[in-house]
This record gives sequence, structure tokens and C-alpha cells, in this order.
Amino acid sequence: MVKIRYLGHACFQIVGSNAEVVTDPFTGIGLPDPEAEADLVLCSHGHRDHSHVGKTAKPGAEVLVGFVGERTIAGVKVRGIPSYHDDDEGGMRGKNSIYLFEMDGTRLCHMGDLGHELGEDVLNSLGGVDVLFIPVGGFYTIGPETASEVADRISPGMVIPMHYRTPGHGTGFSRLSTVEDFTSLRDQVERVGREIEVRPGELPGSVTTMVME
Repeated sequence: MVKIRYLGHACFQIVGSNAEVVTDPFTGIGLPDPEAEADLVLCSHGHRDHSHVGKTAKPGAEVLVGFVGERTIAGVKVRGIPSYHDDDEGGMRGKNSIYLFEMDGTRLCHMGDLGHELGEDVLNSLGGVDVLFIPVGGFYTIGPETASEVADRISPGMVIPMHYRTPGHGTGFSRLSTVEDFTSLRDQVERVGREIEVRPGELPGSVTTMVME
């Protein structure tokens, strides 16, 4: 079993039996800076709203920024898959790493600031994903429609939207879509609060979008 806690924006705290992972910690976006005690921090790229480790890591924790390749850290199998922050092969906003990682028998995929549709080679390489964290706000990333299409093609057990406009975001994020723009395109939607537990073999029978507060 893993526990997933939403810390805002694209930042999640994932706690397993032997390790804690934090994804894309942020600062300076209007929301309170996240706090955790991670053994491993995965940053999809170097922008401050995705790579400000701040108070999220234990002393000596491993921090990966824009990592591409495969490693096992604190018992967590991690694969960093290259992608881009825009649909111009990084020409506007640079590169982005998609992280596929496994904890306690659960396969999680965090797409960071993905800015383009995914090719068949990447989709096929992901294999079976249990939990998909996907940006849905548009402008800086893929928008609701593309995100919904990508989620359908990956077909995970759970889809957790991220990187959308909330009342707490600063003015720099005013052009993002809301999570409702995404959920209006989805068939199965649940609002689950700030924290959920995921157990292998107990995923929803159909792809379910889980909106975390």
C-alpha cells in the first residue's frame, strides 16, 4: 500500500512501507511551500514551480532534476523518460522528464510539465500504469482535451489531475484551465480530499479520475 497526499500544483507526497517520495516541489506560486520528509525528490525540470526542494527532503535525500535513465533509490525503481515542456521540442520552455516509478507493488507515472502529445513509442514503454499524475491546465502544459486523450491511451487505474488553476495560485497562473474543464470530459470522477491510499489489486474496475483537494 502507498499513501498519496496532494501538496498542491504538481507536488505529491507518496509514502510507502520503506520510502517516501515527493514530486515537483514548488515555491513562489501563491500556494504555501510544501513540507515533507522525502527520501527521494523527483523534479521533472528545473523551473522553480517544479524543483524547489525547500523543506520536502530529509538530510541526505536523493534529488533528481530532469533525470533520464533508470535507477533504484531507497528501494524505489525509477525511470526518467525524456519529453518536452512545449510542442516545439523544447524550443519555448525546454525539456521535461516523465517519471515512472514503483513503490510497494504500485506503478506510478508523474508527467511533470508535459507540453505535447505522446508518441506510440513512449506510450508503449510505459506498460501498465496504476496511478497517472497528469497536467491538465494548458498554456504551460497540455490542456484538458489533450490530457484526457493521453489518459485514455495510457488507461491507468487512477488518473489524478494536476497543474490547474486554483483560487490560491498567483496571477502568473490565471490563464490555466480549472480541474472542472478536465473532469467534464471524463466518465468516472471522484472527489477524494487531500489523501488517498492505493493498494495493489484494489484499483477501480474502470479508469477513474480522482480529484484531490
